[in-house]
Amino acid sequence: MPVAAPYYALRVLVLLPPSEAKARDGVRRGAPVDLRSLSGRELTAAREHVLGRLIETSGSPDALRRLGVGATLAGEVENNTRLRQAPARRVSDLYTGVLYAALGLPDLPSAARVRAARQLLVVSALWGALRVHDRVPAYRLSMGADLAGLGPLAAFWRPRLGPVLARAAGQGIVVDCLSGAYRAAWTPSPELAERTLAVRVVREQGGQQRAVSHLAKLTRGQVVRHLLLRPGSPPRSPAAAEAAVREAFECQLVAGPGSWRLDVSVRETSWP
Repeated sequence: MPVAAPYYALRVLVLLPPSEAKARDGVRRGAPVDLRSLSGRELTAAREHVLGRLIETSGSPDALRRLGVGATLAGEVENNTRLRQAPARRVSDLYTGVLYAALGLPDLPSAARVRAARQLLVVSALWGALRVHDRVPAYRLSMGADLAGLGPLAAFWRPRLGPVLARAAGQGIVVDCLSGAYRAAWTPSPELAERTLAVRVVREQGGQQRAVSHLAKLTRGQVVRHLLLRPGSPPRSPAAAEAAVREAFECQLVAGPGSWRLDVSVRETSWP
C-alpha cells in the first residue's frame, strides 16, 4: 500500500497518451522537425532510431500489416516516408482526438496555458515524450506497431522514458491518464509510484464500480482541463488531487499495491 505523504513539491506531471487523430490540414509549408530542439534531449538518439525504422517500415510491401492499420490509412502510412521533410506543428495543435477535444488546449486562457506547458507530457510511440510546445509532423504509429528490426515499442521506450519522466515529476505527484498500451512504456520507481495516481473512468454496475471505455477519453480530457483551469496552487499529494477533481466530478482515491488509482464516475443512461 502506498505511503500517504502530507506534502510534496508544487510540481505536477500529467501524462497523456497521443491521439491517433491528428491535424493534417492547414500546414502545407514550414520547417520540418528538429529532433535536437525537442524536450528531453537525452531521447534524441532514440527518436532518431525509431524515426528511421518507421520510415523504412512505412515504405515496405507489408507496411500496413506491420503498422496494424487498414487500407483506408495507406495514405497516412505513405506520408510516414516523408516525415523528415514534412512541416512540423505544435503538439498543442497536432492531436485532435476525443481526449484532446475535451482538453481544449488551443482555447485555454493564458494562465492555464502556462500550467499546460509545465505540467503536461505526451507519451508517444515515435517521439518518446513531448511537451505541448514541441513541434512535430503528423505521423501514423501506435505503440503496438511492429517496426523493422526494433521489437516491441513499449519495451524499447521503457528504460529510456523512466529517467526522463522521473526528472519531470521531481518531488511532485504524477497524474497518469495513459491508456494501457502507453502505460506499458513506463514503469515508475517504487518511490515515484507512491505519488502516482492513475485516472480510471468507471460507472456503477451491480453495486460495483467497473472500468468503462465509453467516454473514458472524454472524461480524462475534462479532468485534466479542470486541473489546469482551477485557481490556486496545484495539488501537493494524491489526496489533494482527489479533492481537486472532486470539485467537478464524483471520484474516489483507491490505494493499490505501491500506487494510487483515482476512479472518476460517469453516468450514461443509454449504456447497456
